[in-house]
Amino acid sequence: MTRTFSLLTATSLIALGACQTAPERPSGFLQSYEGLAAPGQSLRASVLQRRDDDSAARIERVYIAPSVLIAGAGEGVSEIDRGRVLREVDRQVCYEVSERFTVIAEPAADAATVRAAVVRIDATGQAGSLASATAGFFIPGPIGVRVPGATGGLAAEAELLGPDARQVAAILWARHATVVGTDSPSLSRVGDALQLAEPFGDAVGDAFSPPDRTPRAIAQPDPCAAFGPRFSPAGLIAGFATGLYVPELEGAKASQETTEPKLP
Repeated sequence: MTRTFSLLTATSLIALGACQTAPERPSGFLQSYEGLAAPGQSLRASVLQRRDDDSAARIERVYIAPSVLIAGAGEGVSEIDRGRVLREVDRQVCYEVSERFTVIAEPAADAATVRAAVVRIDATGQAGSLASATAGFFIPGPIGVRVPGATGGLAAEAELLGPDARQVAAILWARHATVVGTDSPSLSRVGDALQLAEPFGDAVGDAFSPPDRTPRAIAQPDPCAAFGPRFSPAGLIAGFATGLYVPELEGAKASQETTEPKLP
C-alpha cells in the first residue's frame, strides 16, 4: 500500500509539474499575428508560431536586433535584473539562430532581421528557492521539487523579417517554471526567467529555421562570443554543489540598458 501510494504521489507531482502554461495575449510588438498556430503538443510551454517556408529557405544572413522590454513587463523587478533578462534572451536567441543562419554584427540590405521582446517576467521567490535547494540537498536526483508559489516565469515574442522588412516567421512563447522538474531554484529574483531564456531561444531557432535546414557547426570566430561562453563549467559545479542556479556563474550578464520598443 505504501509503495502504491508513493507511486501515485510521484505521478501526481510529475503531472502537476508538467501542466502547460496558459497562452500569453499578443502585446502588439510583432508586425503581424495572423496565422499563428500551435506547432504541436507542448507539456510545459505555450507556443504559437508561423513560418513562410519558401521565404525562410532563401534567407542565409541574419542580424539579431537587441531584445526590448514591453512596457509593464517585470514590474517589481529591478532595472538591473530586467536588463539581465534582456541580455540573456539575446544570448540564447543568438546561440540558436547561429546554428541555422549566418549571424552578422550589423544590419545589411540583403540580410534578414530577428526582433524579440520580453512580454512578461514573473519573479522567483527567494525564500521558497532556498527551501527547495535545502530539500534537494537531502533528496538528490535529476528531478527537483519546488515550493508552490515560489516559481517564476517568462513570456516573449520574436519575429524574423526578410530583407524586404516583411514578416517571414513569428513566435509567441510563454512558460512558467515547474514545481516538479529540472528548473533549478535560485536566489536571484529573475533566476527562473533567466533559465527559461534557453528554451525560448531553442523555440525561436526551430520556429525560424526552414524544415530542411539542419543545425550547423558554430562559425569561428563565434558570432555570439560577446554574450559569453556557450557552456559554463562553473555554473554546472555550483548547481551540483548547492542545488541553486547562480546567474553570474552561468554566464548571464547584467545590463543597465532596457529599451522600450517602437511598435510598428
